[in-house]
Parts: sequence; structure tokens; C-alpha cells
Amino acid sequence: MTAAPLLRVRNLSKRFRGADGGPVHALRSVGFEVGAGETLGIVGESGCGKTTLGRTLLRLIEPSDGEVWFENENILTLDRRALLRRRRQLQMIFQDPFGSLNPRHKVGWIVGEPLAIHGLGNRRQIRDKVVETLALVGLEKGAQDRYPHEFSGGQRQRIAIARAIVLEPKLVIADEPVSALDVSIQSQILNLLRTLQRALGLALVFISHDLAVVRHISDRVAVMYLGGIVESAETDALFHAPTHPYTQALLSAAPRATTAGRRRRIILEGELPDPAHPPAGCPFHPRCPQILDRCREEKPDLALRRIDGGDRRLACHLHPATPA
Repeated sequence: MTAAPLLRVRNLSKRFRGADGGPVHALRSVGFEVGAGETLGIVGESGCGKTTLGRTLLRLIEPSDGEVWFENENILTLDRRALLRRRRQLQMIFQDPFGSLNPRHKVGWIVGEPLAIHGLGNRRQIRDKVVETLALVGLEKGAQDRYPHEFSGGQRQRIAIARAIVLEPKLVIADEPVSALDVSIQSQILNLLRTLQRALGLALVFISHDLAVVRHISDRVAVMYLGGIVESAETDALFHAPTHPYTQALLSAAPRATTAGRRRRIILEGELPDPAHPPAGCPFHPRCPQILDRCREEKPDLALRRIDGGDRRLACHLHPATPA
């Protein structure tokens, strides 16, 4: 029997109020699942809704519609006290490792604050847990007595990771956790996340615009466009044979160290549509090089498709849905 997913997202939407008073559709009926210990990569160009999705999953931004089921409990229905209890198991790593750390407090307070908020130990127990967690992320003894500005960017991100895992969560949302770091430091942080994931049994939702990073760390990948998911599949399958025209264009633009296996560059015409006034039909149709007549009128559902003998979820009229 297949284990139930740790996280199930159904029809998650978020609308903000635009300058003209109308709705801006940041998320449009997003749905996916994440299993225990699994890494789901979320990719897409800037403005597609990746960060809004991550923050909405934890209710740092309240959604407009939808469901977020964590261990068979819809966290969008929880009151403040019940949500606080769930927050022990759902944590986030933010993009900027300096802006997300309070410069007025020492690292020991920053990492230990979640323990104090949840009442997990006395002062000495909290300090011991902080020292243990800082060592786990590779920081030297005494780091807890220093301020964030005394550390490098990579070390500050290790502090942010320590704060996220100190409560021993089951799921971590990592929002562009290496994009602000030098390339040489990025690999260290990625390897650290993989090591921690195996050691602690963490599930990750890894948000990034860097396709190489997502390919390295993810078990499955979901591709976002204009607030919705257009394709999701196992990592190797998606990078080997992208199916949605947007995914094909996105991967064709990724730089490669060698010419081996390089795809023909697909140049998309037109501009990214305004989320305040999304196009009718398929959101991608104004830029799609393979457009069909029905794409202009009928929005495709994200449904199971059998492609070259394998299954993936795809929102595209070019490929018929697999019968249930």
C-alpha cells in the first residue's frame, strides 16, 4: 500500500488587490503532493508566483481559496493556537540570509527563539539544543555568542537553516535558499541540505529559478507559469523530455558547460501576460509556438498524461489526458 502524502495542496489560489482595485491573480488553482522525505522542486521565471506559493503554504500569506492538507489536517482551517502547534512541523528558509536574521540579536537567541516560543525546555536546555543544532549545520563552537554581521553569507544561511530545523520539523519550504550566495558556496549549502534531509527525514519544497540547482536536489519538479503549474514529473523524466511548450522553452534557455545534449534555443514571442488581466483559455497561448484553436478559449486542466510510456501531470491541449 502506498503511503499517504505528507502534504497535499488542492486548488490553492491567491488574489491581491491591484492598483485599479481589481484582482491580481498571483496563484491560480495550484495543486500538488509531497511525500515524507521527498524533495519537490518548484521552478519558473520571475513573477510566476513561486515565493507567494511558499509563503501561502505556511499561511504567512493567507490564501484566497483552496486547501493545504498536512498529515490529513487542512491547515487553512486552523485557528491561531492550532496553527502554532502545526508550525513546529512546518518551517521555512528565506532567500536573503542577512535580511531574515535580526541584526540586534546574537545567533543563540535567533536559533533558540522558536524553542522558547513553543515552550520546549528551560534556558539551559534551549542553549544546549542551539549549540547542537549549530554544530549540525557546520558552524564552529561559540557561534551562538556572535551577531549575524560577523558571519559570511554562506555561514548566515547555515544559521537560517539551523533556525528552520531546530524544532525538528517534517517539512521545510526553502525559498531560493542559495540564490544570494556565490556559486562555490551554493554547492556547500545544497550538500548540507541533502545531508540534513537524509539524517532528519525532512521533506523539502525547494523553490528556485536555477534549473541546475533544482535538477541536483529534487526528486520531482513542478514548473509554474503565471501563477499555475503547467507540468510536473520526476526530475530525470522532465529534464530528459520536457513536454509542455513552456517547459521546453525554459529548459532550452538553461546554460550548459558543454555542447553535448544542448537543445535548440526556443525564443518565446511577446511579453509575460499581466496577472491582473490574464488571457482567456490557456494562460500560455499568447506566447506558445504550438498553439491550437482551442487553446484560445479553453483552459487545460493539470491532469495525468502518459508520455513515452511514463506518467506526468500536464496542462496542455497538445496531449490528451490519460483515462482514469
